[in-house]
Amino acid sequence: MEKKKIVMDAEGIDRSLTRIAYEILEKNKGVEKLVLVGIQTGGVFLAERLRRKISEIEGRGIPLGILDITLYRDDLQTSHLKPRLGKTDISFSLNDKKVVLVDDVLFTGRTIRAAMDALIDFGRPRSIQLTVLIDRGHRELPIRADFVGKNLPSSLWEAVSVDLTEKNGRDEVVVVLNG
Repeated sequence: MEKKKIVMDAEGIDRSLTRIAYEILEKNKGVEKLVLVGIQTGGVFLAERLRRKISEIEGRGIPLGILDITLYRDDLQTSHLKPRLGKTDISFSLNDKKVVLVDDVLFTGRTIRAAMDALIDFGRPRSIQLTVLIDRGHRELPIRADFVGKNLPSSLWEAVSVDLTEKNGRDEVVVVLNG
């Protein structure tokens, strides 16, 4: 039997993204040399929302890139599944930029490690900062987020699903207990 619990609704997601937008601006002292890069797929939608919020606050836009980390994953050789490639679109230089990497859920840290490897192939950023909507713990690598919407301690038997309007038609974060 599967049990579901909504831990963040649409208003909670929006409030978290608004707070994160202000935190990003405060830490970086504005938008000078600031770029956002969303990790496929959920991170891209969140990065776009953050870009809109930051642009509204600052009155000017910032670049947004899309990053697919499929070929940088450390489990490609051990998986029998054929990798499904997504889109990467970083049409600006990352050299000397403050890159804010955006993803929906931070779990083991392996996706973020792969994303950092991929980013370095596009240039040498001044810094890479990590933004996640949900940090659920259970790190396997020494990676932490700079900006977090919600810390959500979870068990390994739970799945955390971030549903976004752009993909699933609704905004909510759900914890699913399989058992």
